[in-house]
Amino acid sequence: MTRILSIIALFCLLVSPLMAQSLIKQANHQFDQLAYAKAIELYEQAFTKQPAMSDDERRDAKAKLGYSYQQTRDMPNAERVYHDLVSEGNLPAEYAKSYLFYAQALASNGKYKEAQEAYDKYGNVQAGDKRAPSFSKLYRDVNALTKNAGSYKVEFLSMNTRRAEFSPVMYKEGLVFVSAGTGGNGIKRVFKWNNTPFLDLYYLPDTKTLRGSKTSSLGGSKASAKRSRTQLIRPLGSDDYTAPTANDTKTIGFYGGNNISMGYEDQPISEADRFSRTLNTKYHEGPATFTKDGSRVIFTRNNFNEGHSRKSSDGVNKLKLYTATQTSGIWSKAEELPFNSDEFSTGHPALSKDDQLLYFSSDRPGGLGGTDIYVSKWTNGKWGEPVNLGKEVNTKGNELFPFVDEKGNIYFASDGRPGLGDLDMFYAQLTPDGQQGLLSRNLGEPLNSPKDDFGIVTDGDRMSGYFSSNRKNGGADDDVYRFSRDGSLYPCRELTVSVTDADSKQPLANTSIAMDNAANDKQKQLKTDSEGLVRICVDVDSDFKFLASHEGYVDSKVGFSTKDFSDDQPSRLEIPLSKPNDKEAEVIGMTTLRGRVTTQADKFPMVGVKVVLVNECDGSSQETITEADGSYEFTVKPGCNYSIEAVKDNMGTTGSHITKEGLGSTDISMFKKGDVIKIDNIYYSVNKSNIRPDAAVELNKVVELMKKYPTMTIEMRSHTDSRAAATYNKTLSTNRAKAAVAYLKSKGIPAKRMVAKGYGESELLNKCKDGVNCKEEEHQQNRRTEIKILKLD
Repeated sequence: MTRILSIIALFCLLVSPLMAQSLIKQANHQFDQLAYAKAIELYEQAFTKQPAMSDDERRDAKAKLGYSYQQTRDMPNAERVYHDLVSEGNLPAEYAKSYLFYAQALASNGKYKEAQEAYDKYGNVQAGDKRAPSFSKLYRDVNALTKNAGSYKVEFLSMNTRRAEFSPVMYKEGLVFVSAGTGGNGIKRVFKWNNTPFLDLYYLPDTKTLRGSKTSSLGGSKASAKRSRTQLIRPLGSDDYTAPTANDTKTIGFYGGNNISMGYEDQPISEADRFSRTLNTKYHEGPATFTKDGSRVIFTRNNFNEGHSRKSSDGVNKLKLYTATQTSGIWSKAEELPFNSDEFSTGHPALSKDDQLLYFSSDRPGGLGGTDIYVSKWTNGKWGEPVNLGKEVNTKGNELFPFVDEKGNIYFASDGRPGLGDLDMFYAQLTPDGQQGLLSRNLGEPLNSPKDDFGIVTDGDRMSGYFSSNRKNGGADDDVYRFSRDGSLYPCRELTVSVTDADSKQPLANTSIAMDNAANDKQKQLKTDSEGLVRICVDVDSDFKFLASHEGYVDSKVGFSTKDFSDDQPSRLEIPLSKPNDKEAEVIGMTTLRGRVTTQADKFPMVGVKVVLVNECDGSSQETITEADGSYEFTVKPGCNYSIEAVKDNMGTTGSHITKEGLGSTDISMFKKGDVIKIDNIYYSVNKSNIRPDAAVELNKVVELMKKYPTMTIEMRSHTDSRAAATYNKTLSTNRAKAAVAYLKSKGIPAKRMVAKGYGESELLNKCKDGVNCKEEEHQQNRRTEIKILKLD
């Protein structure tokens, strides 16, 4: 009996890790299929059973579990998992985005101070992502987004149910909106993302029948402890009301619908008519827009029409825009818009008030990142080639749900701009041709909350309207809200101060601005951002003075008054700064720093390159453009260290550094794909491949270069001297190249960005080939390592 019990115990010890490994494998499979709800269940089971996982396996599983919770919008659990993950110590470079996702989860849960700290951490490990400093700055003080909350009244509408209702649009005297049906005849088709039903368009004929109840201000009602389902709203193509996009991993195209037909008059939506049997199909029907006379609709649908479904080359059913016309109350068959594609998603349409411009969201190639907002113009009876609205609207994140009012303001939702959490709503004025957006502003509380807020429709003065949010219960409980404005459109006068170079008209970043308020004798210190701008709210009926100071320029003082304004619209103040002439420079104790920018390979001068000079004493910076001979110059104050960088598309540089004593080179070389860069002092001892301390110092510079250009890939090239046999030298140089790559990898550079290759004695730098008597110093010149640029975007 004892022997039998021992065998059983041994069997259990063997089976338990295997079962856990099986759970992780199953969870990873579900994760890869974007079936996040099932993946969560399997990951949690695996962790509960406390499997024998390696540190790498456990880290990977936690990262995927946190991401799964985030994608199903269960932010409290996402925060819990990411907190455990980041608390284990510094994460490897490939997990850098976990810091970003942790910060986003914290913000969604209203923990702004903790979110600010998490964004700072993300900024330290991912310096190239400019979102980190802007989000961190907001979360130090979110009061800027809550100042005007008292001007709005927000109502929760009685039409909302336990299912999702969202993306309202005005149609005749009523509302068309998107909702998840419950299914009929015993059929339940669901999307695998989080087991939620698919979506159709619904119509409420008369908005006068809508009844509402006032919500609390920031965040609405308190989230319930128990969530029956998870959140529907996610970026275009990565949510459960749209097909996956080119930015998503491959997913199965299981799309079902629930075509039911019942009466509706501000009753529970389970008794609602679908908007039209012609428009609604067994696939998702999403946000729609209508022409001014209501005779034509443009709407979002999966790539499905006339009974046929199509997929992209990687097997994904994308999202497209379709249009239909109405005759005698009947909608025609839907037709595709010409700029759709099977290879990327297009959705969330919004027509301008004259029906001549169509705005939409898409992850088509060439965008700024994620999903961007585009515009197409109706010309000669067809829609033209889409135009990106530009960086004043679009970001590296996702911009969705556009809407344009009669005054030419575009509203949209974004997770790439600083906000109260998850999707926030923003607005921007459009250029007269409607092709570009100008300065974007956050709508603030109470229209925004820490949860998802999106899909607004309103008038040109934002007096009233509707929008969507999941603030009430979180998760999948997206609801339609009504709002009205009783107070001022702005909490104060929004003033944008723009500082530029008087000659080149280029913006001057990091310009110091001292703002004096004559009313209270208080002074505020400000700094311009990367676009040379400072955005502030100034008191009404007040006088102000602004003193702008930037190294290399003459100070400028200008006044501004908010007295006698008859409106509360935003204002703009331009402050051009001029460089001092020789006499002025001498008086204020400045000197001129000159240099040239040339190509790495042949030392040709480079014209039109942006050169950035940073004063390491105070962090201020100057920018200029090189002349035809590659030359540039700056006016600087002596006694400070300076760093110099050159910026040009598809090119890079190691930069330069000038000490306060004037030591260092102002000449800068720029490299491109295919160039070989000589790195000084990466030498090896005779017959050795280990990294010497002097070589480590130089390799650390390569580490910084790789971090500076995160998409760059290189070939690490190692060479030997001619002593010893050629085959031996080939092997030795290969080992040396591998040692250098291993060193870079130990410093956090992904192995996939590097190739190690040994050249032996085949590329000597001097005469010291076999049979030639040379000094040791000459042989050491050949024992070197270089890097060749294989890719540089």
